[in-house]
Amino acid sequence: MTAVQDAPVTTALVPRRRHRDTAWWLYAIGKTIVGIVFVAAALFPLAWMVIAGFKSKTEVIQTPFQFFPEVWRWENYAQILADPTFTRTMLWTFLGAVLFTLLALTVNSLAAYAFARLDFRFKRTLWVIVITTMFIPGMTILLTSFIVVTNLQMLDTLAVLVIPGAASAGMIFFIRQFYLSIPSSLEEAAMLDGCGRLRIFTKLFLPLSKPPFVVMGITAFLAYWNSYVWPIMTITTPDQFVVQQYLATFRSERSTELGLLIAGSVLAAAPVVILFLIFQRQIIGNIKMAGLK
Repeated sequence: MTAVQDAPVTTALVPRRRHRDTAWWLYAIGKTIVGIVFVAAALFPLAWMVIAGFKSKTEVIQTPFQFFPEVWRWENYAQILADPTFTRTMLWTFLGAVLFTLLALTVNSLAAYAFARLDFRFKRTLWVIVITTMFIPGMTILLTSFIVVTNLQMLDTLAVLVIPGAASAGMIFFIRQFYLSIPSSLEEAAMLDGCGRLRIFTKLFLPLSKPPFVVMGITAFLAYWNSYVWPIMTITTPDQFVVQQYLATFRSERSTELGLLIAGSVLAAAPVVILFLIFQRQIIGNIKMAGLK
C-alpha cells in the first residue's frame, strides 16, 4: 500500500528535477557566454596592438578597418629591437623599476610595522596624517615636488625617479593591515627568546610578508614603468629617458612610422604582461584574501 502511494509522488518529482537541471545548464551556458564576451573585449585591444606591429605605415589607420595585415612585416619588431637607444632605454627603465620597487617595499614595510606593532607618542595623529595623504591627488603636488628636487640638485639623475615616490600611504595601509592579522603570540615568543624589534621584523615578519609584497611590489613596478609626467618634468637627458619618454619622443619625431611605433609599444608592454603571468596566482589569491577580510 505504501509503495503504491509513493509512486505518484516520485513521478511528480521527475519534472521538477528536469526543470531544475535545465535551468542550471542554461545558467552555466549564459555565464560562460558572458565571460567569453568580457574576455574577448578585454583582450581585443592587446591583440590588435600586437598584430598592428606587423603592419605597414598606412595599414594601421587605413579605412575601412582591417584587423590582419595584407603582408606581415616582421622587420618592424626586428628594427625596433636593433635600435640601441630603445634597448638601452628598456634596460635603464627596468633597472629603475627594480630599485624603486625594492626601496618602496623596504620603506613602506618598516613604516607599516611601526604603525601596526609599536607604541609611540602621537601614533594616532601621525597615522591620520599618513592616511590623509591618500586623498591628495598627485598632480596637485607636482610643482612643489619639482621645486624640492631642484633645490636638492636631483634633476637628471636616477634618484629623482626612484626616491620621491617611494613612500606610499596606500602601500603602508595595505601592509599594515596584513601585519595586524599576524598573531601577537609569535612576536611575544620571539621577545622571550631575546629578539629585538629589528630582528623580529627581519626574521619573523618579512618571511611572512610574501602575499602583500607580491601585490604591492607589482603595483610599485607598474607605477614606475608607466610613469610619464614626472619623468618629463625632471629628466631632460636622452640617455636617461624612461620607456614612456622614449615612445613619446619617437611619436613626435617619427609620427609617420606607426607600425614601428606600435611594435615598440608592444615590446614596452611585454615585461608588464610577463610579470602578471608569473604572479597571477598570488595576485588573485591576495585579492580574494583581502575581500574576505
